[in-house]
Amino acid sequence: MKITFFIPPVIDPKERPAERTAGCTTMVYPMINIYELTIAAILGKEGYEVAYEDFINSGRTMDDFKNFLQKDDSDVYLFWSVNLSIKNDVAVSEWIHEYSPEAYIIYLGPGPTFYVKEFLQNSRQIVVRGEPDITIQELCSLIAQGKDYKEIKGISILSSEGKVQNNPPRELLKDLDSLPFPARHLVDKNYFSNPKLKRSPYTAMITSRNCPFQCIYCVPSSLTFARELESKAQTGKKPFISKRSVENVVEEIEQLAREGYKAIGFMDDNFIITEKRLKPIAEALKKHEIIWGCQARADAITENIAAILADTGCHYIDLGVESFNDEILEYIKKGTNRRQTMNAIRLLNKYKVPVKLNILIGTSPLETKETIKETLNTAIKLKADQVMINIVAPFPGTEFYDLAKKNKWIVGGEYVPTDVQHHSILSYPNLTNEEMEKLLFWYNIKFFFRPAFIFSQLRRFSTFSEFWKAMKALKNKLTTWKK
Repeated sequence: MKITFFIPPVIDPKERPAERTAGCTTMVYPMINIYELTIAAILGKEGYEVAYEDFINSGRTMDDFKNFLQKDDSDVYLFWSVNLSIKNDVAVSEWIHEYSPEAYIIYLGPGPTFYVKEFLQNSRQIVVRGEPDITIQELCSLIAQGKDYKEIKGISILSSEGKVQNNPPRELLKDLDSLPFPARHLVDKNYFSNPKLKRSPYTAMITSRNCPFQCIYCVPSSLTFARELESKAQTGKKPFISKRSVENVVEEIEQLAREGYKAIGFMDDNFIITEKRLKPIAEALKKHEIIWGCQARADAITENIAAILADTGCHYIDLGVESFNDEILEYIKKGTNRRQTMNAIRLLNKYKVPVKLNILIGTSPLETKETIKETLNTAIKLKADQVMINIVAPFPGTEFYDLAKKNKWIVGGEYVPTDVQHHSILSYPNLTNEEMEKLLFWYNIKFFFRPAFIFSQLRRFSTFSEFWKAMKALKNKLTTWKK
């Protein structure tokens, strides 16, 4: 049986493609989807013929896509879909069935997990909800054998009466070491980059799934968000955290070093859990002279951890700051405060570990133009290496969505997929969506066009290619796209 994973081209050339790993923005720079590639590795071990067709990063057009479909003979096509790609993916699926009416189309990711009905148009379409790894393995086995798959856990299908049938959920994975390493050989490593690391070849890794904290707005990476949506729908609670063993993580680092990778970005929602776990992983990276970066909470940064990061080639820490206003932080259940964030930044600066501050504006009705300006001006004064400013979106499945819906903060009354790096669908009585968009734009300009920022970044590029990729990412960050 032949199975093909798709990242399809964008139908409307005026629109930017969705970023499918973080899942809540359009693409700023090319990110490898290790969630899909893990599933591809599972299926490859089962003996299927597995292909991966990335029409975005390979620069192929919609005409190329149609020509491919005319010649292709895959039995199963898989899409990793997020909210911003729903419309595009559903439309593309119609063309697949025009050329291959008997092929199965399987949808994965947070988009189909929540918006099940939109993805089910006929009996050959299947939604795999939540954490997909084991469900996909069982589903493809039954399809290959021509056996009935319609009662397996974790899927949604159309019943014989044409109604949506949501089967019971799949149990979550506890032992992530049982999974194979992502099938990176299926993609061209030269497609991918990370302007925060500025070294190639670059790839991403993940060592855990989910985090224990209760931020009301949070949309974690697209895999853990799908996991979270399914868990909340079934139990009303966040799922438990699954972690790979240190030995398993180090083994993958050793493999990536043999394959020539020079930079790794860790996609964990919360990479720095304990010093004991961090140290051997960081030492393995140092051993192979691999530069790296990760996401972390401010309250995880201690003097010892900052020293480890500096010593082992950590080239960025993504700190989820959101706001420097303690009242807002308490409202959104962040679990950190301004003092902790300032202390984390102080320690990272002391050990010369580059800091990226993630600012999320509009997370609370307490937010005003003045609180936004105070947070953004503070971020600039702190001389962070990078700042990512987004506007909060009321993603369905979050506590913030329920609040926004109840209090009528959503423009138009209901969530629609929105690029949070450019646009807002929120409007408070004392703060409109247009005001938030203007502040977002002008503070991006203010931060990224400072001479001090420009000169500090230029010194870090070793090749013109790396510089050019970073410039393209900055252009995407600052350029709006069609609403």
